[in-house]
Amino acid sequence: MNLSALHNDALDSDLNLNLNRAPNQAQRVRLPVDFDLKACRRLMQGGSKTFFAASLLLPPRIRLAATALYAFCRVADDLIDDGVDKSAAATELQQRLDAVYRAHPHQLESDLALAMVVHQHQIPRALLDALLEGFTWDAQRRRYETVEALQAYAARVASTVGAMMALIMGVRSAAALARACDLGVAMQLTNIARDVGEDARAGRLYLPRQWIREEGLDPDRWLAQPLFNDAIARVVKRLLGEADRLYKRADVGIALLPKDCQAAIRAAGLVYAEIGRELERRGLNSVDSRAVVSSRRKLLLVGKALTIPTRPRRAAGPQGSWEPALQATQFLVDASVQADPVDAPDLGEEPDDDGRVVWLIDLFERREAERLRQNGIAPHSAAYAGASTDADAPRPLAAPPSVPGWTAHIGR
Repeated sequence: MNLSALHNDALDSDLNLNLNRAPNQAQRVRLPVDFDLKACRRLMQGGSKTFFAASLLLPPRIRLAATALYAFCRVADDLIDDGVDKSAAATELQQRLDAVYRAHPHQLESDLALAMVVHQHQIPRALLDALLEGFTWDAQRRRYETVEALQAYAARVASTVGAMMALIMGVRSAAALARACDLGVAMQLTNIARDVGEDARAGRLYLPRQWIREEGLDPDRWLAQPLFNDAIARVVKRLLGEADRLYKRADVGIALLPKDCQAAIRAAGLVYAEIGRELERRGLNSVDSRAVVSSRRKLLLVGKALTIPTRPRRAAGPQGSWEPALQATQFLVDASVQADPVDAPDLGEEPDDDGRVVWLIDLFERREAERLRQNGIAPHSAAYAGASTDADAPRPLAAPPSVPGWTAHIGR
């Protein structure tokens, strides 16, 4: 059996494990005989590479739910973003959520999987409603006057996913949820800083308009002719500074996560923060090109996430000393804390971090070799040494057979 088949078997095992542990409500979600969870996994593979790679570091009990959650988010974002009638698409998604929360989801893989997750992990409806609201803001091409308004957008399209991932991990303290939401906002601000030119050419402007005016530019005139200059560089640098502030806040909260989930979350944060460093190396010009973290650099960061020690919980101080949630994300924290609690997960044995590192090295090498073959370069030719590693070929990836198998906005 090849590695891909082994990973598919792991997904099937994850599904059986989660159904066996599900409360009565989740057991009422009937999965059809031809249910294909791998369709959800393919949606994840075809979307955020950082989210997909980080998910492979998660234990099976979390990886399945993360895959299901991501799949619905992708489907919802695409439906609104690509639909001719945005309002009708939003109404359809609300109706599908109604069905999910009645435990009678539509017979679609994404909805069936989501129903299992929300009932098993008691995900409050307010989080998914906020996510859909953020997608609708995108479709409306809403612009943001202040950084606080931008944080409100990021709370909806990114922090919602972070809060839901925390709930899936069995984490329900206000402090941990606030830090999960910080990570979501940080990642989304990084996305925006990276994609300034790409967004502008699509008629979208996410940079705080107030900051642009403070640099002596008219936001609408700049959007009509988006050119890189020192003023835009300073706005991008300012936005990355805000993201870095939130990455630091979020890092403190990793100690509050289950031990076998910490490396995956740290890896996602490190890789996303590195996009900012790459932008800085390029002179902060995200108008003319898009900063990409190379596969080799990602590998080093994943290795760092697996090896650096987590700050002991006691080092962070008592809960009362934690910084409060951002005003933009407080409603997500409140909704999550007030949701019905679930039993804390059994963490089991310590994860085999060394095994994960070895497997990840092999994974990156295989992906790079395939990319080079597609470009007509032999993996061991002289051209190989100088080949860029910035592109990732969209290949089916297999999880390590002996390794147990939050996050960024799904669509932008």
